[in-house]
Amino acid sequence: MTCIVGIVHKKKVYIGGDSAGVAGMDVSIRKDTKVFKVDNFVIGYTSSFRMGQLLRYSFHPPKIHADEDLFRYMCTSFVDALRNCFRSGGYMRRNQDEELGGTFLVGYKDRLFLIEADYQVGEYEEGYQSCGCGQDYALGALDAMEPSLPAEARIKRALEIASHRSAGVRPPFNILST
Repeated sequence: MTCIVGIVHKKKVYIGGDSAGVAGMDVSIRKDTKVFKVDNFVIGYTSSFRMGQLLRYSFHPPKIHADEDLFRYMCTSFVDALRNCFRSGGYMRRNQDEELGGTFLVGYKDRLFLIEADYQVGEYEEGYQSCGCGQDYALGALDAMEPSLPAEARIKRALEIASHRSAGVRPPFNILST
């Protein structure tokens, strides 16, 4: 289910997502958007609507100190608070002795991060990333697009292409920025 697309453009992060809710071969259009803001962060998620609800309504990112390295903060303070939120919200899954969450994009100021199910934090050179079942289509579309185009137009087109090719991606699309 889902396609989430994030782009860093002109010192801002833009994240867009689709509205599909998928269960097996069934698809429905959800009103609760997969892209939202929490404090100064913009978040777009895949994996589970329950995970998205916890991120949106229960997660409280710790304060970032002005002199703190942002990547280090994301890998430590942010992820530690996230794990506690998922655990207390009943979403933390275990596979053998490994704790698992879900996958989502996080934008903060002019930085874009991909949080994976094992809580690893990724930041990529291209300045864009995607997650969800439409990820490969969206990344291919972004690879082929002119990077000088407006970020919102690029995200919308990448989501349109993903929805054309993936049964788990559907409009309407929602796009927010930092």
